[in-house]
Amino acid sequence: MAQDHREITVHTMSPVHGRGPVFYASLSCAAGTLKGRGTSGAGERHCLVCALWAHLAAMESPLWEHGQSSSRAVPPVQVVVGPLGRPHLLLGDVRGPSISFSEEGGTLWAALCGDESDIGIDAAGTDEFHGEYPVHRVFHPQELQHALRLTDGDLEKASALLWSVKEAVVKALGCAFHLVDPRQISVYPSAGENGGVTFPVGLSGKALERFPIAAGRSLWVRSLPRRKMWFSIALFNRQQG
Repeated sequence: MAQDHREITVHTMSPVHGRGPVFYASLSCAAGTLKGRGTSGAGERHCLVCALWAHLAAMESPLWEHGQSSSRAVPPVQVVVGPLGRPHLLLGDVRGPSISFSEEGGTLWAALCGDESDIGIDAAGTDEFHGEYPVHRVFHPQELQHALRLTDGDLEKASALLWSVKEAVVKALGCAFHLVDPRQISVYPSAGENGGVTFPVGLSGKALERFPIAAGRSLWVRSLPRRKMWFSIALFNRQQG
């Protein structure tokens, strides 16, 4: 059974290039709970959602005042999933903030954006990239070289880093890899920041055709190392010019 949401530690990530802030947390769960469409993992998701929403509500953000009661109690919230699988919160009959989930190694991660940006997260472990992983069919040579420099030449760590960035981006776009090929996402050289790295990311080809709002500007992804994995958070604001 999932633990009480008040026992979950919520972390705050400072805004990425004016977007955010982001609140994220994790909870141990049975491996594979997110692979299907059943109810397994629902308790863990609910606890994480409640913990993250309580943290955002405590900020008294004017964006989400409609979802708070006068006593500041955590309101009943629902997670609603769009046609291609992107989740967001529903506060009564009003659309709430964007939320994203990822599972890796028996741990469920969730992140909630404090503004109106769409959010996507991914946790990728190095053990997913053992053996003959087809890196050159997924990553561009330049971005792989840069990731190798960031990971001291460790190909598995570099692959996990790049994959988590690209997966987080397609989740923020709301299409996952149903509509976008990994090589239509370009990860550019990063800047180190607070123990992690921040990447500008661009789209090309059919991905850019599907999301023309991304033309001429970069999406931004913050990636944080966590033991034998990388945890990446992408933010995308469709209202920004």
